[in-house]
Amino acid sequence: MNPERGFRSIRFVPLPGAALAALADQDLAAASAAAGITLTPYFITPEAAGLWRLRIADIAANADSARWIARATVSEPDGVVVGHAGFHGPPDAAGMVEVAYSVDPACRRQGYATAMLRELLLRAANEPGVTTVRASISPDNAGSLATVARFGFIRTGEQWDEKDGLELIFERAP
Repeated sequence: MNPERGFRSIRFVPLPGAALAALADQDLAAASAAAGITLTPYFITPEAAGLWRLRIADIAANADSARWIARATVSEPDGVVVGHAGFHGPPDAAGMVEVAYSVDPACRRQGYATAMLRELLLRAANEPGVTTVRASISPDNAGSLATVARFGFIRTGEQWDEKDGLELIFERAP
């Protein structure tokens, strides 16, 4: 399947520290004000709050992480927030970055994950230090497995994640 077919137009909006802190506190109004966009309740689920706390810690440990991690994903031209995407952090010593994307359940099966992954791959390709893009996916996540397959990711292994359980590892060049 051609990943360009049915392509959605999106843009990423960085989530500044104040927005991440508000999201971690599950304060949607304050997070939206800090981000300058209307975020959805999907951003303040208990699971999401843990993600934002993790990203705050990532930035505290390495300020360069801020330009790599989670961003709100906005559908264009309507300006609706449809999820979030980014990388787990900057490239490691070998030049590997890991993608992370999540579509609001109200917006799934509309091509947004494909659009997010396409934009993340473009970003990785434009970074000289990136040699490999990785995706770690639960074997039960058929949608995400299909999405990475459309972009030529190759399964390279598996790992056990303490929070998410078994994950299949896929990689490709940027």
